[in-house]
Amino acid sequence: MDSVSSDEVYQDQILPHVSRTFALTIPQLPGGLRTAVSCAYLLCRIADTIEDEPALSPAETLAFLQRFSAVLAGEGDPKLLARDIGPRLSDRTLATERDLVGNMDRVIGVMQSLNEPQRAAIRRCVELMCYGMPRFQFSASVKGLARSSDLDDYCYYVAGVVGEMLTDLFCDYSPAIARHRPALSAIAASFAQGLQMTNILKDVWEDRSRGACWLPQEVFTRYGVDLGEVAGEPFNPRFAAAFRELIGVAHAHLRNALEYTLLIPGKEAGIRRFCLWAIGLAVLTLRKIEHNPRFTAGTQVKVSRSAVTMTRVLTNVAGHGDWMLRILFAQAARGLPLAHLPELRRPRPAPMNLVDSARAPEQALRRSYGNSGS
Repeated sequence: MDSVSSDEVYQDQILPHVSRTFALTIPQLPGGLRTAVSCAYLLCRIADTIEDEPALSPAETLAFLQRFSAVLAGEGDPKLLARDIGPRLSDRTLATERDLVGNMDRVIGVMQSLNEPQRAAIRRCVELMCYGMPRFQFSASVKGLARSSDLDDYCYYVAGVVGEMLTDLFCDYSPAIARHRPALSAIAASFAQGLQMTNILKDVWEDRSRGACWLPQEVFTRYGVDLGEVAGEPFNPRFAAAFRELIGVAHAHLRNALEYTLLIPGKEAGIRRFCLWAIGLAVLTLRKIEHNPRFTAGTQVKVSRSAVTMTRVLTNVAGHGDWMLRILFAQAARGLPLAHLPELRRPRPAPMNLVDSARAPEQALRRSYGNSGS
């Protein structure tokens, strides 16, 4: 077995241990995409693992993320970076995530075997994540984000860039999909934001227990709620009313996600399944949140295994028929509030070369990345 084949086997083996959701959806993709998307997800997961490590100071996190960006661009030794990060990871980081970090050179080896458009799409995605995530982590607190536009920016850097990357990968794979590139690109980040906002809403109390909140104070101010003072109990109906408004925003983004999926030709059944399963589970999660506004833990609004199975079966049956998929979505989303989205906007990319920033002094890094929400 050659080294690339061995590294692809490693990807397949580690994926179920770091993401049950993607371990379910990525195998639905055609062979020409499966390896690239799996590689991309694992690289994003490495960046996320570094970002989430509580034992690292903000400056150390930033330095490691920028070294990771440089390694992806071919500057630096991934094995050396893994050896430097490994001892700094605490027990809060799962053993499988530590294993993934320790084997980053194998995942990068798979990336290097891909074609240039695939490599470029993956590098851009991970580099923007490494640039954007620290901007928000530096100032994370239970007081939340200031504005709804800050929530949009946060979702863009942790998820929207993934939607854009997937669009690039899909278009590179299929000329038929590439004909819809402008329309797909226009709503790719919105698709991803719908999924990310669903997770933010589901995990709101777990995030607060870790000292973070990604909800926008701007929305809660209209209801007379200070995010810095809220708690899961006793139940606060004003908090629930503001929270419901955000459910409506997530629902609107998931409607864009459906439109995105319908732009994928029906003959690309695997790509459609990849998208539809994620959308279906997100809509069902929003339904559970809507029906249980008093929830105090994500486990209380988790979609059941039977619902997951039913989502897979129904979307597989309806996957080729656009009208059937619209009906399924409408049924699943019945009763959910629906917000009107303003014109979609994207944060401006990094103001300086990300690889060069890996060699910048700490003070310059703080000036460039330390002003979240600006």
